[in-house]
Amino acid sequence: METTKTIIRSPLTGDSYTQIRHKSGLNILVCEMDGFQTTQALFCTNYGSIHTRFKTADDADFCTVPEGIAHFLEHKLFENEDCDVFDLYAKTGANANAFTSFDKTCYFFDCSDHFQESLDILLSFVQSPYFTPESVAKEQGIIGQEIRMYDDDPGWRVFFNMLENLYHSHPVRIDIAGTVESIAQITDDLLYRCYRTFYNLHNMVLVVAGKCTVDQVLESADRLLKPCKDQKLETIFPDEPDSIVSPEVTENAAVGQPLFHLGFKCTPRDDRDCLKQDLIATLTNCILLSSSSPLYQSMLQDGIINSSFSFENFYGSGYFTVFYSGSSDHPEAIRERITAAFAEAAKTGLDEELFQLHKKATYGDFVRSLNNVSSVASSMLSAAFLHCSPYDTLDILSAVTIDDCNRFLREELRPDRMVLSTILPTK
Repeated sequence: METTKTIIRSPLTGDSYTQIRHKSGLNILVCEMDGFQTTQALFCTNYGSIHTRFKTADDADFCTVPEGIAHFLEHKLFENEDCDVFDLYAKTGANANAFTSFDKTCYFFDCSDHFQESLDILLSFVQSPYFTPESVAKEQGIIGQEIRMYDDDPGWRVFFNMLENLYHSHPVRIDIAGTVESIAQITDDLLYRCYRTFYNLHNMVLVVAGKCTVDQVLESADRLLKPCKDQKLETIFPDEPDSIVSPEVTENAAVGQPLFHLGFKCTPRDDRDCLKQDLIATLTNCILLSSSSPLYQSMLQDGIINSSFSFENFYGSGYFTVFYSGSSDHPEAIRERITAAFAEAAKTGLDEELFQLHKKATYGDFVRSLNNVSSVASSMLSAAFLHCSPYDTLDILSAVTIDDCNRFLREELRPDRMVLSTILPTK
């Protein structure tokens, strides 16, 4: 396999980035941003907490691993045989970190100087796992404490209580870090197996944006990436019905005011269709519940909501959820007002003028984001995992119609697939 380079350009804005199919198997995306003084690099694998059942071409059957192992593996990669990785970054001045989400694990850094040295550290330590029974046992204690901490976090609990009642079987309903019981099953051999499976370069992407050049990135990649074969990785998830588990869940905790998440279970989409549904859902919610909308203003004036109210789309392989959240003394009233307003809008249709207004605003927000290093890197990463280009956002958005939003409102924001999760003050 030879390294190939392709310039991906937006015909609408003139922005561009370079896509590199590296000879090692890694997909590399580089956006050179003239005039910027910072750089962000992300080295990510298509591996998150939901990927607990998998097989490769060499496996006879699917393997099931303990919940939380992807997050556990992320923690352990920062320790190598010689030193802590953060000590290496301290010498270059880069700000480094990592995260594990439901569907990906990312290692990243931001810097204003010594970019290539920091990139060398990133490519080296992510490819150099080192696990021992002793280090695994130590980490089990550390992550066990982290799990207990999140179990006591009301903001975390209200979110996962919602997911547990939206989804019957899909592993998105499980905490990213797993449980104390599940991580107790993790061994160094299991970590190595998951690493070899999911940290294969064919399953990963390197994204770099800002003050950098393609030549700099390629020099480090040619020197440090370890070529590997495509393992034909497959992941599977349990069958998930359209229905929800329960329409309401309540828990008590030490909060000053009730917290709520009102979630709708929508039809999951893949790749470019997922990006389209994300844009449609965003426009629909902007029309109905932006801060200038009649529904938002009426709830605000009646004291039902406050400035903490927000909405978000949350999606990945096999799941797509739209939810509304905040703090309020009247979460049931919020549910009633939103349900009634959605039902009325589904009958009458959304306002065309507001649709065009929010469509233009969304278009403008995306164009402005192209002048932010972190936003550019994030959009390239998200698009890579959806097997499209970040510039496809503008093409898809241009083609979205008010009929798409009306259809989404009628078919996806349904009261029979709605869950209200609340955290109430302990009496």
